[in-house]
Order: sequence, then structure tokens, then C-alpha cells
Amino acid sequence: MKKRVSIKDIAEAAGVSTALVSYVLNNKEKEARVGKEIAIKIRDIAKQLNYQPNQLAKSLKSGKSYTIGLIVADISNPFFANIARTIEDEAKKNNYTVIFGSSDENAEKSKDLIDVLVNRQVDGFIIAPTENSQEQIKDLESRGIPLVLIDRYFPGISTNYVATDNFEASVDVVNHLVENGHKRVGLVTYDSDLINIKERQRGYEEALRKHGISVNPSMIAKIRFGNIEEDIPARINALLEGDKPVDSIFFATNTLALNGLKHINTLDYKVPQDLGIVCFDEGDAFDFFYSPLTHVYQPLFEVASKAVNVLIEQINDTQSPKKELIIASELIIRKSSGA
Repeated sequence: MKKRVSIKDIAEAAGVSTALVSYVLNNKEKEARVGKEIAIKIRDIAKQLNYQPNQLAKSLKSGKSYTIGLIVADISNPFFANIARTIEDEAKKNNYTVIFGSSDENAEKSKDLIDVLVNRQVDGFIIAPTENSQEQIKDLESRGIPLVLIDRYFPGISTNYVATDNFEASVDVVNHLVENGHKRVGLVTYDSDLINIKERQRGYEEALRKHGISVNPSMIAKIRFGNIEEDIPARINALLEGDKPVDSIFFATNTLALNGLKHINTLDYKVPQDLGIVCFDEGDAFDFFYSPLTHVYQPLFEVASKAVNVLIEQINDTQSPKKELIIASELIIRKSSGA
């Protein structure tokens, strides 16, 4: 059997001490004031020798597993897939591995995933929480398990979170539509108490009021999680029928927009000539739509990387102050809104 490469082997090949190699391979060369050239040399030698750290020994020594538990709503959704990939890359830079799962917006499944990951002794969690999962978050906090909520959070619970500014982004959407001549703006959103969804509706309503337009509940279509394909056609038909149909639709998520546009394509409507469209968030599938989509761009890389940094800071110092970060989004104006 081939002998496992050790830190001592790398030190001998580099002509330095094992302590110096340890500092570099644990990304602590700055603290140890190791020169840049020697750090590069040590990493190159470690790569040439195919050095693999002994995670068990490392964990026993540090008391850490060097794993992070990531729970998102649906890893197949491009929004969460992009977040997961960035978290994975950022975690790797800090020598952490990510174990992830999808809650499917189901609180019971979320609890099961948390229990499994706690038993796997992850060092901390990054979670996009589901509705009715407040007690799960409170439990993790009470047990002192490092935690960062991402994309959504619970206003009544003191915890770390990183999210985009859903309210202001939605205000920008409605301002843009009204300023481009749309007076009857419909909203297609989820029937949900999650803060990100509520803030998008609040921004929509606030912007209408600022323009002197009354908020009409019949122009807000609420879709049930898990019933999108069933609810979308009926709700959109209701928005487009009657004496005063909507002249534009603001979709609160990319999944709602994708399903909504599929249905609109079956109707006798052209975008943007007959109907203005704006979507919160983007998606690769929209590149194939005949009218380039105006959308809210969310800085997912920044959100995800900050979540990792906040979590690792919490892991290294459980007494560090809670971080509540709200990051601005940007409205990307294209053809679908009638601009």
C-alpha cells in the first residue's frame, strides 16, 4: 500500500518546518507572516505529492467537522442552485465541505434535514427557512449551533441573516411599469407568510399608493405552493377577464413567471404590446422567450458569499454579534415591460 503523504513529507520537499506547512495548508499564512512565494511553493508541492488532509485527525484536534449544512427550498430551482454553488465554492476556500438538501417548502421535511445534519455534527447551518419553521430556528439558536438564514428570515427571531431588499426592488418594478403607461398592474405571488414574499407585495402596494392608484385585491393573484400548475391558469385568466383587466403583470418569483408565461402563450396576448411583464429574479429559460424579460437582478454571489463569511465568523467566535444584512437588487429593463 502506498504511504500516505504527510505534512512532514511536504516540509522536507520544501525545505521548511512542518509548522510553516501547517500554517499555509490551513490558510493561516498571513497570521504567521509566511512569505507569498514560499506559500505558493508549499501549495504547489502539496498538489504534486497529492496531499490529502486527514479530516478525522483534524476534527479531533480542532473539535470541528469542517462541514456546513445547507438547506434550501428546491436545489433544482436555478435561484437556489446558484446560491448553493457559490456557497460551496466560498466554503471550500475556508476548507469547509457543504452538505445540502431541499426542504420543498415543507416544515416537516426541513426539521428532518436539520436533525440529520445535526447528527452528522455539522459546524453550522445556512438555511432558507420554510413557513412555520420558526421553532426549528429557535431550537438551533438555543443550542448554540451557528446559523445564518438566507433569502428569508423571521423578524421576531434574533439570528444572523442575509437577504436582498425585496421591498425597494418591488417599488422599483411598479414605478417602472406605471411610468411606462401601465395603470392596472397585477401581481402574481404566493399565498405565503414568508418575509420575502410579504415584502414584495408590500412594495407593490406602496408604489401603487404613491402614484395615486388604489390597491385592488382582485388584481393580486395568490398561488399555493405545490399547486402552481393548477392555480396559475385560473388566476391569470381572472386577472385578464372582466371590464377592467390588468395591463401588466408583476410575477413575484421566477418559477411563477415561467409557469405564467407558459399559460399566457396559449392566450391571444402579445408581450409587451398587449401585456407588460416584469419578473422578480431571472432564469436561463427566459432567454428563449420572444420578448426579453425585464426583471429584478438579485446579487446572488454577494448574498451567498456573505452568508458563508458570517457563518464561519460565528463558528470561530460564537459570541460575535448577530449580523442582519440586506443587500440592494437592481431592476434590469428590457423589452417585456413596454419600455
